[in-house]
Amino acid sequence: MTTNQESSTSELPGRNGKPLILLYLLTAVMSLGYGSVFTLLADIRDEFGFSDSDVGLIAFAGFATGFASQVFLARFADRGYAARMVRLGVAIATIGMVCMVFAVPLWQWVGARLLLGFGSGMVGPAVRRLVIARDPDNVGANLGRQTAFDVAGFVLGPLIAAVFAQLLGLRAPFVVLAALYVIAFALVGRISFETGVAGDGHRAIRNLIRLPAVQSALLAAIAFYLTLGMFEALWSVLLRDLGAETWLIGLTLSIFTVPMIIFAPKGGALAQTKGPIMVVSVSILVAAACTLTYGIGPLWLLIVVSGIHAVADAYTMPANQVAVAMASPPDQIATGQGLLGATGLAVAGLSAVGGAAVYDAFGREAAFTGTAVLMVVLVGAARWRWNADAPADLSVSQPKPLPSDQ
Repeated sequence: MTTNQESSTSELPGRNGKPLILLYLLTAVMSLGYGSVFTLLADIRDEFGFSDSDVGLIAFAGFATGFASQVFLARFADRGYAARMVRLGVAIATIGMVCMVFAVPLWQWVGARLLLGFGSGMVGPAVRRLVIARDPDNVGANLGRQTAFDVAGFVLGPLIAAVFAQLLGLRAPFVVLAALYVIAFALVGRISFETGVAGDGHRAIRNLIRLPAVQSALLAAIAFYLTLGMFEALWSVLLRDLGAETWLIGLTLSIFTVPMIIFAPKGGALAQTKGPIMVVSVSILVAAACTLTYGIGPLWLLIVVSGIHAVADAYTMPANQVAVAMASPPDQIATGQGLLGATGLAVAGLSAVGGAAVYDAFGREAAFTGTAVLMVVLVGAARWRWNADAPADLSVSQPKPLPSDQ
């Protein structure tokens, strides 16, 4: 029997030749559920007679529990409980998906979404800790590849949901996704869970936030998720107001994800070799210029610029993760990744709500120009905090062979 208090003489995960592909596949499968639920919200509303506010509550429930689990539970992956975190998280998400197969009243849909968000929030930081600890010398490229699988899963989710809902009815996508989650649970048993140095989790969040390099990464993340939240809330509305047809709006959303899948591994590798703050500074400034264009440009220009924006985001996402990995002590890697993910959820949600209000009251120029200016300010602040106490080198702290709860 092994516990988080026992020593392990086995090699670090990945040093024994086992591939990272199982972690990537697990990431992709967990992302499928998020995208599919968003796609079916309108159908759920119409089928069960919910209001728009009710549907918003269903969507918000997942974000709320995802935020809470990443903030408060990620630290347990650092304490040697990574395997239990992943197993329990996948199991909870599976239960949530099964509940959606049978849900009828609003409270059941909200409860199912709470479970799905909570479980997914437990899995993410623990899996990223494994990816980081498995091969510290190539952590940038590895995190980039994981990002590519994450985005690919989120993109495939709506497609799976739409096809099965159209062919077999509203409940069918949840049955299929529940089955995929069961397969994911089986995959967990094939993953090696030896991790890096175990911490005690005491005041982990407060200790991390005090580090200037972590502050820098979080400021950069706020800049990134500001525009991401705005994009998700306003892109369809903006293009429709400019005369775009529904098929064109859907096409632009699909195309937007392609560069992120292709370039994310390159973005992570570049962040490790050149420094994450350099990569995020350039990529976020490019994204800010694109965001500014959304407020003043014609329809055709917005579509072209969105492709450039997608490439920039493909570099920003893994570079932010690399920055937090480099800045976090080796016994707080998962805590740092959880803090980053929770920050993203909170900022994207607030940005979506605030951006929609500004767009409705003052128009697109005010909404997107204000966002672009704020992004530039945040990038400047991120560089200032990074330079205050940058990591001595561009490598992630080498974790030692470690306790496993497997």
